Amino acid sequence: MISPAKGTPKMRPRVTINDLAEALGLTKGTVSRALNDYPDISPSTRTRVRHQAEMMGYRPLSHAQAIRTGRARSLGLVLQDDEAGSHRPFLAEFVAGITHAASAANWTLTIATARTEQGVLETMERLTDERKADGFIVPRTLRHDPRVELLRRLEKPFVLFGRVEEMDGCAWYDISGEDAMRDAVLRLAGFGHRRIAYVGGGDRYNFTGLRRQGFLAGLDAAGLRAEPRLICDGGMTAIDGREAITGLMRLPEPPTGIVFAVDRVALGGYRAAARLGLAVGRELSIISYDGVPEGAYATPALTSFAVDSRRAGERLAEMLLALVHGAEPETLRALEPARLVAGGSDGPPALDPAALAARVALADSNSSQ
Repeated sequence: MISPAKGTPKMRPRVTINDLAEALGLTKGTVSRALNDYPDISPSTRTRVRHQAEMMGYRPLSHAQAIRTGRARSLGLVLQDDEAGSHRPFLAEFVAGITHAASAANWTLTIATARTEQGVLETMERLTDERKADGFIVPRTLRHDPRVELLRRLEKPFVLFGRVEEMDGCAWYDISGEDAMRDAVLRLAGFGHRRIAYVGGGDRYNFTGLRRQGFLAGLDAAGLRAEPRLICDGGMTAIDGREAITGLMRLPEPPTGIVFAVDRVALGGYRAAARLGLAVGRELSIISYDGVPEGAYATPALTSFAVDSRRAGERLAEMLLALVHGAEPETLRALEPARLVAGGSDGPPALDPAALAARVALADSNSSQ
């Protein structure tokens, strides 16, 4: 007989559901149903059972529980490859928030990527068929989102990070980008800017229309007139930002301040401003939205309305768990504000539009020689 090595700690025997039932003076069936949140078990009994399970270190066998309940005890998140790239500054904190909330409930996160939009749909359907996810978090929502249509057809619980145009039967958590855009305009107007431009996001994303409405509401609140030439949509990349600033600043009466719906686009505009001989924060003020880490390291630091990605992940996971356990989607909706992080990219205008136009014309002339 082989004896364990001297000093090797002994493995504690696994706590079983029978051990829990004996300690609580309840039947095994009652304990099992309490742990799995069956509605026929009173909240007080569920709380008592969970407390005892935590005290005794009980951990269910996941494969046995999946067979018994039909649940994998896993939340699903499927990202498109290019979307994962655009989310990269947020993704680590976002996933950390989801896993923290899931782990607190003894659940896990199943995360996958796909190269195309169709691939995302196929991956969601496969994870559903293979019973590897009990519900899905749907990030960066589209105006008309095929992921929502698929999950409705599959009768699978889901929660949106964002909103869609058709909200019936949807649970969602979102940050009020529209309020941030309104506040950005009012901040610039408070500095003395009277010509304020806007560079929005991609047309297919639902947030684009909301943030545009917020920008227009800000102009109205500041007593400024909306000018179509000062409003651009479709920006999602750094190249889009460079092109937007180049076009806007070559207008006969260019803006002295610009509000961007997306930080990556705003940061892309910094280089175009420098090429046109304009110092961001003095000759041209910029405010944006997202709060990406790169903004803090730009010169000057980008003034942006920041999103708490970790909190978003936690809230979305908590909502999805509630849905899986039978909550109605319409009772799970939350809209929270973004937080302004002031950098050096905005301030009072140093030049009026005429002087800006002359500065840009001079830079163009010098570059062509």
